[in-house]
Amino acid sequence: MESAHEKRQRKQADFCTRPLLKKIILFTIPLILTGLLQLLYNAADIIVVGQFAGIEAQAAVGSTGALINLIVNLFLGLSVGALSVMSRCIGAKNIEKASRVEHTAVLMSVIGGIVLGVGGFFLSGIFLKLMDTPDNVLPLSTLYLKIYFVGMPFNLLYNFGASIMRACGDTKRPLIFLAIAGIANIGLNFLLVIGFNMSVAGVAIGTVTAQAISAALVVVWLMRGKGYPKLELKKLRVHGAELLEMTKIGLPAGVQGTIFSLSNVMIQSSINGFGDVVMAGNTAASSVEGFVYVSMNAVSQACLTFTGQNFGADKHENINLVLLQCFLLVTGVGLVLGGLAYVGGYGLCFIFNRDPAVIAYGVERLLYTCVPYCICGIMEVLVGSLRGIGHSFVPMLVSIGGVCGLRIVWIYTLFAWVPELWMLYLSYPVSWAITALVHFICYLFVFKKEKKNMIRRRMEREALIKDSEA
Repeated sequence: MESAHEKRQRKQADFCTRPLLKKIILFTIPLILTGLLQLLYNAADIIVVGQFAGIEAQAAVGSTGALINLIVNLFLGLSVGALSVMSRCIGAKNIEKASRVEHTAVLMSVIGGIVLGVGGFFLSGIFLKLMDTPDNVLPLSTLYLKIYFVGMPFNLLYNFGASIMRACGDTKRPLIFLAIAGIANIGLNFLLVIGFNMSVAGVAIGTVTAQAISAALVVVWLMRGKGYPKLELKKLRVHGAELLEMTKIGLPAGVQGTIFSLSNVMIQSSINGFGDVVMAGNTAASSVEGFVYVSMNAVSQACLTFTGQNFGADKHENINLVLLQCFLLVTGVGLVLGGLAYVGGYGLCFIFNRDPAVIAYGVERLLYTCVPYCICGIMEVLVGSLRGIGHSFVPMLVSIGGVCGLRIVWIYTLFAWVPELWMLYLSYPVSWAITALVHFICYLFVFKKEKKNMIRRRMEREALIKDSEA
């Protein structure tokens, strides 16, 4: 008779047996839809305040995005570490270790959420001033951020829990849970902004409530333990070995995301100098651009998960195949969605704001970011593959130098020489292309080394099996 662990193993998705492309696509589609729904949180906020509370309120909400990412990305990087380590545990069929990873990750998400929530609440105004946020939108921006950070424990809890589920092959339920929360978010936005005239505070409260709903649904499902290790509250503790392994992957990913966001904060600060109309146009375009990015990032997460499981199973022959198929998939997604975003830019920006000047500035940004966006997708897939085989420090260094460093230098040299918006936006595709090339070179060296290790481990395992049979 099967044990409980054996039943769970049988239910988990097999990402180590060819053909893989169909599995990658089926895994990626719910991830794309989940990412789109997450963006709807902020997009719904921006649309509602833009249509019913004015340009200042819209600029206030939109200008906080880069700062939120800067502060949150360090802890969200640990969720990437949890996804990578959990994937390898599933590939190696080590359910006991997977359980320790799960309980450590969930507890760390709560602790991290509390720390971020308290810090962000009290430091919001200071950070916004450092970003040169205009005085006319500073009070509203500060209010939005304070309320947003109250919900940070829910935000991290959902993301960590969803990472555990995805590592086990389940991308559909995180999507369902987020869809339920998204409907609640949009409904509350209309109720609080239009019905109670709460403006920025209303959309912030709606977002926090939705995050609480999605977090609660993920926790309840993990506690049922269907298809992955069962979450038990009495087992919540920090397991040192698993935390260290998660941190080796997640901390560089978090640092990379934080410094990456720092470069975006600097760009946002430069944009703020052009006034609130340009800020509103940039906000609208960034929201449209975000929908394309999360679609490509979903392919990167798929690449990480499939690579991680095959690395755990020591199936080196599948890892290059996964990378090649994800290359083709992300290029197609980037070209199609990025092109559509630019072609339909006027109508898409109109959804966020009806001012012709705001729309014109939004479409200008889309030309430089969305049309060549597939380059960014290729860069992200390479990072996902490197993290899947346990290497996160190298892509961190490459991204810091290639993306962040280049953009900062760009701002103080070329942009200072030609202080025009197009010159500022041009830094995006140039930095993506250079960084993607360096990532690819690093991947070739790293894979060559890890391939030898995987072959050795597989031979040792096969020898043990022969000995036991003898």
